[in-house]
Amino acid sequence: MVELMFPLLLLLLPFLLYMAAPQIRKMLSSGVCTSTVQLPGKVVVVTGANTGIGKETAKELAQRGARVYLACRDVEKGELVAKEIQTTTGNQQVLVRKLDLSDTKSIRAFAKGFLAGVMMCPYSKTADGFEMHIGVNHLGHFLLTHLLLEKLKESAPSRIVNVSSLAHHLGRIHFHNLQGEKFYNAGLAYCHSKLANILFTQELARRLKGSGVTTYSVHPGTVQSELVRHSSFMRWMWWLFSFFIKTPQQGAQTSLHCALTEGLEILSGNHFSDCHVAWVSAQARNETIARRLWDVSCDLLGLPID
Repeated sequence: MVELMFPLLLLLLPFLLYMAAPQIRKMLSSGVCTSTVQLPGKVVVVTGANTGIGKETAKELAQRGARVYLACRDVEKGELVAKEIQTTTGNQQVLVRKLDLSDTKSIRAFAKGFLAGVMMCPYSKTADGFEMHIGVNHLGHFLLTHLLLEKLKESAPSRIVNVSSLAHHLGRIHFHNLQGEKFYNAGLAYCHSKLANILFTQELARRLKGSGVTTYSVHPGTVQSELVRHSSFMRWMWWLFSFFIKTPQQGAQTSLHCALTEGLEILSGNHFSDCHVAWVSAQARNETIARRLWDVSCDLLGLPID
């Protein structure tokens, strides 16, 4: 009997999910940025802006009058998105710049020109020999932030918003295996990199205290995006649960909340989900690990350790 019921349940599962979808979707898509702040004269850099959450964030910030730089690896695709946003918002100050976060040379070139996070992929390395998840999701953004930091201080009040994930709860920082060369699991590698995002945000906030630059990490929710392109299992799961996965527009709300909401400066370093401060794992609250990760990151990127 059990053997007969199991395949039947599999067949019924999509139907059951569909019936429950309105209530579950409402629960999962809560949290909307209510700020009415306008951004004329402000400059914004959005990484991964040619798709998903990044695109929706860029569009909303452009709608509010900011000059928005779409920092994309695929410039041609970025140009198409820029034209779409320009047409939709009427803001012509939407610009595309080449940025490959898996290549430190590209990051430095982007920062020089400006001043003048991948999911479950097979084991691979960046142009600089870093494991892809930690290299792109953490080290790439770490270096970009470092290179733009003086300009951010000069432009204060300024904000830095790092997109992390609820998946950080499964993450650990294994300093003896940071590059995944001793053991590797694609899903856990993603979780480790998302934990690194939160630790970086907290340590950055500590170092920037009093500078006028504040920083926040966010969990956007489970969002329809291209992040699962490396995993056929995750693509199937995304399809199965698509009834209550957030749209990119919904997923962008917490990032927008942290970028725009007035009076948020006192919460610098905090982690947000659904536009509210969210709980993080014990490891994500460990200041010793955060400081060591900062020093190790500087060492890997050839930056001075202070």
